Amino acid sequence: MNRSAVDNVSRSRRALLRAGLAAGAGLVLGVRLPVRAQTAGPGRTGAATAAPPFAPNAFVRIGRDNTVSVVSKHLEMGQGVHTGLATLVAEELDAAWSQVRVEGAPADVTRYANTMWGPFQGTGGSSSIANSWDQLREAGAAARAMLVGAAAARWKVPPESIRVAAGVVSHASGRKATFGELAEAAAALPVPANVRLKNPKDYVYIGKHVPRTDAKAKANGSALYTQDLKLPGMLTALVAHPPRFGARPRRVDASALRGIPGVRSVLEMPRGVAVLATSFWAAKKARDALVVEWNETGLWRGSTAGQMADYRKLAATPGRPARTDGDAAQAIAAAARSLEATYEFPYLAHAAMEPMNCVMRLSADRCEVWTGAQSQTTDQSAVAEVLGLKPEQVTIHMLHAGGSFGRRANPHADYLVECAEIVGRLAKAGTRDVPVKLLWTREDDMRAGYYRPAFVHALKAGLDGNGAITGWQHRLVGQSIMAGTAFEKFLVKDGVDETSVEGAATLPYAIPAIAVELHTPRVDVPVQWWRSVGSTHTAFSTECFVDELAVAAGRDPVTLRRSLLAKHPRHLAALELAAARAGWGTPLPSGRPGEKRGRGVAVHESFGTVVAQVAEVTVRADASYSVDRVVCVVECGLAVNPDNVRAQMEGGIVYGLSAATSGAITFKDGQVEQSNVHDYPILRMPEMPRIEVHIVPSTAKPTGVGEPATPVIAPAVANALAAATGQRLRRMPLRLA
Repeated sequence: MNRSAVDNVSRSRRALLRAGLAAGAGLVLGVRLPVRAQTAGPGRTGAATAAPPFAPNAFVRIGRDNTVSVVSKHLEMGQGVHTGLATLVAEELDAAWSQVRVEGAPADVTRYANTMWGPFQGTGGSSSIANSWDQLREAGAAARAMLVGAAAARWKVPPESIRVAAGVVSHASGRKATFGELAEAAAALPVPANVRLKNPKDYVYIGKHVPRTDAKAKANGSALYTQDLKLPGMLTALVAHPPRFGARPRRVDASALRGIPGVRSVLEMPRGVAVLATSFWAAKKARDALVVEWNETGLWRGSTAGQMADYRKLAATPGRPARTDGDAAQAIAAAARSLEATYEFPYLAHAAMEPMNCVMRLSADRCEVWTGAQSQTTDQSAVAEVLGLKPEQVTIHMLHAGGSFGRRANPHADYLVECAEIVGRLAKAGTRDVPVKLLWTREDDMRAGYYRPAFVHALKAGLDGNGAITGWQHRLVGQSIMAGTAFEKFLVKDGVDETSVEGAATLPYAIPAIAVELHTPRVDVPVQWWRSVGSTHTAFSTECFVDELAVAAGRDPVTLRRSLLAKHPRHLAALELAAARAGWGTPLPSGRPGEKRGRGVAVHESFGTVVAQVAEVTVRADASYSVDRVVCVVECGLAVNPDNVRAQMEGGIVYGLSAATSGAITFKDGQVEQSNVHDYPILRMPEMPRIEVHIVPSTAKPTGVGEPATPVIAPAVANALAAATGQRLRRMPLRLA
């Protein structure tokens, strides 16, 4: 991405969150939208149709066939955002849910910016519903007002005498019309500058059950993912990546490929060697037959054990200050008792169900891209730069994505850049207008991707004679996600990456003296955000250490937290409800002979949402354990789609539990040791705990739910294991043996 584009699209996340919706809320008016490429309405996907007559804004389109198309500026990657955004529009439009369809928006930052991120289009930070709350309700209300105006003019009655319900516009005289029948007349009316939104007591869809817009299409296989896309004449590309990060091809021997049917090209590129063929299996067979000698001069050849040892040494020394409240060192030194603990976190892979992929077709003056784009502005600019185009010459067709967990929002747009390099080289060789599908295998994703950084946390605290915490010192050591990206100058302040310390520097507990410090070593392992970003490790260290302090002070873990959260009513409400629903303080049923049972608690805020969880575990005689039950409470403001909130809590818990029990990317001699789910396992069905999700009632604006459940499960489980065994686990993944 060129620097001017970066400067235009980058903003400090903290500053943008403080600005809230003010940066870009409201309607983008007077826009004629393109023909839809993909629609996922309740029970079906739609095909391309003629341009509809009524598009009052960038988010709503009503056709003569009475369909209501909601254009989603956010990527649907399994989190239910299409349903959530459609709910906002349908509520204020008073549409029938059965007539609503959803399609992905094109890459167009002028119309589809994430209002929390400034002039930047993308999905992440659990921001989709939060930044669309006002914007899409207003879009629906504007369209409704125009339909009412058209009906009033046709029937010669006052607009206020007209009723709209379930997609039907009616009058007391008995006259009725569908949206489709009024669409053409409504399109001729001016778009209202101000609209009145519903009183929450009149909500029909918000806060209620509605079917997911994509459920049937995903069940019957008609939902379109990049993996499914086939275009005439399309070639498939696989890239041979180096075994160590940063290596470049020195010598390529492709002689063994001559007898493989379907192979079309072998392209040597800066970061690997691409093989193009007429099918995946031909490309895979050819790539496996390649002989590549890599230039690995000066590359990192470290190991996980050595890296953790180095990190522990750094954690014993002062770092750059991220938060300073009072004199923590003096408070701890003067305390009646002090406690120390060190926590270690490995690299983690994203391991999305659908590995990285995209399709590109380059013509003389335009590049078309088909993909599940999580960061459209970055992707569009990066592809344009590789191909020598302007960003507006890159069209991104939005498809579904089979998961992401942050991976598809790569700041370097790595796999898209890879595909752009391929089509660019083909074009220079005289081959244009040939679609190329780039596919990464699971092994590519695991060994050549980007990771959640490894971290070491060293914590120290002091207790007075009454068991109160007097001082808290927290030192973190780990790579910066933002270093070396276009966002570094906005999100790294005085040497502190805000994403490294979120959840630690924002510790909510009322402690008189707090010091949070950060070391940011440079390691040649590519890193980026992973579901819940910094909270993935800070929630664990802070919540486990609070638990250790409670035991040391002879206090109940819930009681201690309660006393420290008096000024944080949302945390307190979530904690209290979780404890009550879990039966905190009551004895657990006895297990089988030789088994021990325990219950643990954790509470944490991320992305404006507070989640509290209580986990129940059983530890067997052989030191294996199971997580039996999880009670999860979420305080997320108004729950637009309660079923979806529960699903996201459940999914976040499963994702976090997989990492807690078995997730680790390790290195030996600079190479990733894992390659697939056999050595980077994910939670299996028999390992799944019973999960109960409770939503704290609220009338406040919605906050995000895609990520906040993930960081809370690991400390809740670790605290439960400590309650059962007395053993404190401070290294992830959690293993008793």
